Amino acid sequence: MRTLITGGTVISMDPATGDLDRGDVRREDDVIVEGAEHIDAPDAVVIDASDLATRMRRQRPFAQVDVFSQTAYLGNPVAVILEAEDLEDADMQRIARWTNLSETTFVLPPTTREADYRLRIFTPGGELSFAGHPTLGSAHAWLERGGTPKVSGRLVQECDAGLVEVRRRAGLLSFAAPPTRRSGDIEEEYLSQIVDAFGIDHEQVLAHQWVDNGPGWAVVRLATAHEVLELQPDLSRIPTAMVGAIGAHPDGNEHAFELRTFAPGVGVAEDPVCGSMNAAVAQWLLRTGAVSGSYRVSQGRRLGRAGDVTITADPDGTIWVGGNTNTLFHGAALAH
Repeated sequence: MRTLITGGTVISMDPATGDLDRGDVRREDDVIVEGAEHIDAPDAVVIDASDLATRMRRQRPFAQVDVFSQTAYLGNPVAVILEAEDLEDADMQRIARWTNLSETTFVLPPTTREADYRLRIFTPGGELSFAGHPTLGSAHAWLERGGTPKVSGRLVQECDAGLVEVRRRAGLLSFAAPPTRRSGDIEEEYLSQIVDAFGIDHEQVLAHQWVDNGPGWAVVRLATAHEVLELQPDLSRIPTAMVGAIGAHPDGNEHAFELRTFAPGVGVAEDPVCGSMNAAVAQWLLRTGAVSGSYRVSQGRRLGRAGDVTITADPDGTIWVGGNTNTLFHGAALAH
């Protein structure tokens, strides 16, 4: 079967006889189905049915935003598709697998009056209830597209983890760290698996904690940033893990800590710069007195990135995770 288009009319051609039939076209599971009425159309342009399906896809505003770096192309990119309200779950997952970024997001109308928009976040391997750099990148794209928050200087994102507040101060977007769903020491069996996969000794782990605010994070604290940067984990030993390692930089460094985040559980070997883990780790470190006040974290160096995450603690206990956001690509995404 071949499909032809002439002057806006869709025509089918019998490849055996060359006969042309005009017909109404409808889409059923990506199959173009034609009606029938013989016509003469010698000027028709021939295209494949699959090409016609592509042309029928809706153009949706798209932005690829670089998050958590002062230098373009050295942060963590997120693909943001706006006006995504009629996309199916399978469409979103297929797009996320295709972009092959750590996360791809879809901006939808909110379902609650408190929120400015709703966000769904997909990795190549599945959907996340919350993630940090996609939150900031999507907020940036929404504002850049002309979104107007209900409250000036403050917007509210609805996601599966609940309502997440985002604020802009001095040109920097920051999100309020959501509450952790799970905390406490990592169980010994799982800790041993992490230590084994990281190729380190138990004695190198100064502390460890569940820091799950949605993705399922756990973290181990090592003595130095150097030890963190030297890790060469064998993720085949922890294929479902969502785990990180943090270590301190020497006094006087502009960054207090180096963080690395590994997420084989959702198909991401190493996340270049991870806002959600930074948020939950900050809650742990501040709660235990390991740090006080504001600090900065470096992330992504082993991947050739220059991630720079700012942690700010308000007097009321709210912890904000912020960083630079810059749109580097924009245009339209074609999606049903």
